[in-house]
Amino acid sequence: DIKEALDESGGDEEKALEFLRKKGQKIAAKRADRETGEGWVGSYVHANGKIASQVKLMCETDFVARNQEFQELAKDIAMHVTAANPEYTTTEEVPEEVQAQ
Repeated sequence: DIKEALDESGGDEEKALEFLRKKGQKIAAKRADRETGEGWVGSYVHANGKIASQVKLMCETDFVARNQEFQELAKDIAMHVTAANPEYTTTEEVPEEVQAQ
């Protein structure tokens, strides 16, 4: 894709990036109607056993959900959520005055 973009843009990197963005938007638009009916729940419990998180990572197929790399990604995201120590877990929980900031 990069070679095609550079050829299409005559070697101009900025035009090549724009070409790649447009191509990516077309691909995303084709997938917009797909449903993510499968997924994997990843969890992380800190070594002290006092903090933990759980995330549900969705995908289109069970083939992807059963993939070891996908499952590790879910666990890694859960670990990062734990490290971030968020105050709120859903958009509905965030007070209006905090959203306005």
